[in-house]
Amino acid sequence: MPFLWATLASAQPPVEPVEESITVYATRTGVRLQDEPTRVEVLSKEEIEEKAMMTPGDIVMLLNEMGGLRVQTTSPSLGAASIRIQGMRGRYTRFLSDGLPLFGQQGGGLGILQIPPTDLGQVEVVKGVSSALYGAGAMAGVINLISRRPGPEPIRDVLINRSSLGATDVSAFFANPLAHGWSASLLASGNFQQRIDRDNDGWADLAGYNRGVLRPRFFWNDDKGATALLTGGITYEDRAGGTMPGSTLPATGAAYREAPYREAMDTRRYDIGGNYQFLWQQRYLVSARLAASWQNHRHQFGESLERDRHEMLFGELSIRGTYSRRFSHTWVAGFATERDAYRPRDLPRFAYLYVTPGLFVQDDIQFTSWFSISASARADFHNRFGTFLSPRLSALFRPTKKWTSRLSAGQGFFAPSALTEETESAGLSRLSIPTALKAERGRSASFDLTREIGPASVTATLFGSSVRDPVEVTTPVTAASTYSLINATRPVKNLGAEFLATYRKAPYSATASYTYVDSPSPLTPRHSFGLTGMWEKEAAGRIGVECYYTGVQRLEQNPYRSKSRPYFSVGFLVERKIHGVRLFFNAENLTDSRQTRWDPLLRPDRASDGRWTVDAWAPLDGRVVNGGMRFLF
Repeated sequence: MPFLWATLASAQPPVEPVEESITVYATRTGVRLQDEPTRVEVLSKEEIEEKAMMTPGDIVMLLNEMGGLRVQTTSPSLGAASIRIQGMRGRYTRFLSDGLPLFGQQGGGLGILQIPPTDLGQVEVVKGVSSALYGAGAMAGVINLISRRPGPEPIRDVLINRSSLGATDVSAFFANPLAHGWSASLLASGNFQQRIDRDNDGWADLAGYNRGVLRPRFFWNDDKGATALLTGGITYEDRAGGTMPGSTLPATGAAYREAPYREAMDTRRYDIGGNYQFLWQQRYLVSARLAASWQNHRHQFGESLERDRHEMLFGELSIRGTYSRRFSHTWVAGFATERDAYRPRDLPRFAYLYVTPGLFVQDDIQFTSWFSISASARADFHNRFGTFLSPRLSALFRPTKKWTSRLSAGQGFFAPSALTEETESAGLSRLSIPTALKAERGRSASFDLTREIGPASVTATLFGSSVRDPVEVTTPVTAASTYSLINATRPVKNLGAEFLATYRKAPYSATASYTYVDSPSPLTPRHSFGLTGMWEKEAAGRIGVECYYTGVQRLEQNPYRSKSRPYFSVGFLVERKIHGVRLFFNAENLTDSRQTRWDPLLRPDRASDGRWTVDAWAPLDGRVVNGGMRFLF
């Protein structure tokens, strides 16, 4: 089973050992998953392969079906989305790739729609405030995407997929051992989607896009324990929505447009990153990592054109060691700095340059075989918002082999800007920021209890979070064609519970999950439930079924309703292996739950922020089937 790797102190994706053990580095110290005081949820390579046959072009479904996570569509016109963890806004979720912030602070939005899953070997999720481990931008948690590492034999993996809604996906993953401890991998992906109008109202419910992704990786290790990783990536995408070609906005109430309304986003992203670690004096593990990314956008909102560039530079140096006195200690200390710049060409008043150096320290203490704690703290020195201290404390209790409990609490911060879920959908041309924004500060706590019952496992979790000075959107009374960002005076508080039950005994596996979230944030279901089952034999294939329920959500600025309808989604997957070829067929949302079956997506009048659409609270694509072939040789 693959080792987990998501720490800011480890150097590269894990080696795949023979032993049935998972070592987690997500909290820097490299202990076994079951011994880690901080709860880390993982998706294995087998689960990733299953989701890759459902949506080969991106990782949306892979994340959306994890308990406590919700992929929220932020721009119905273009399909942009963000990841909400336990009800918190998507901007608070930190995305990493092999422990590197290759996506900068803009990993959400269109970023998660541009990441193919073909080269992933593991996904780790740390829920709750994680600024003590990962700095600014991790108030909701961290998602780390771990790449597949080359093995002793060459890997050739090619996937071809076609869906009933006009999507075509072609991806290839190649990996090879090289000489003198070197190995390499290459991901190449091409994804295409037709613009689709599901309800025939002249507006594209699904945006069309053409995307290409290229990512090489190089790995190195020697006999003395030194390892290195070097990676780079290029993403080109042109995405278009709005009115369908040859159509105009239909008459809806008092609003009518004779001219077509086009919304489009062209993305050009380049990134490079790497890390290196070695043993010093045979006692300490020294790690260094660097990352840089550049992202250019050309965004059209009807008559408005917004062009911008995102820049990110990141560096870190850390050292890890162990010592034993009365108790066993594993400690980590280090220095990190990040430079995040936003340069809007057409709206320069929203430009910013954030530079945030920071110091961090962590100590994991093993008191007994059944009790341990992890204490970490980070001091960040933001060039604009000042100094922030982000502590986190986690404890593990394991009185017996069958019972495990974890308690965790922490606090962190987020440096605000004009870039939010709302502005990504509406653009910046109508935006005003009447007063300088203050940094958002968050706290969270969780308690979970796990019971192992043979091949089954049951986990119950209670969680809560609070964000002070949250940035929110307001519509000024005196200006009907503008909207504003301000710091709210009242904190946003979330309370909730999760329940997860799994059963794994070959050839069967099943998962049941339930999440309850009490949150004032719109588009947050109070109740959600999922049930999946899978039969799998390595030489034959697999058959899987799934059913998901999404409960009522509070809606804002929706002229048709103030609360959404609950809905179900049912699907199944069939895969057949024939020698080196895997044939697969997948059906999603057989209930055809679709927002436009109940309400129009188009507004009767244009909103003050310029949008013609309401928020997406249910699927816009409806029933979808897809199928294809995967070649392994």
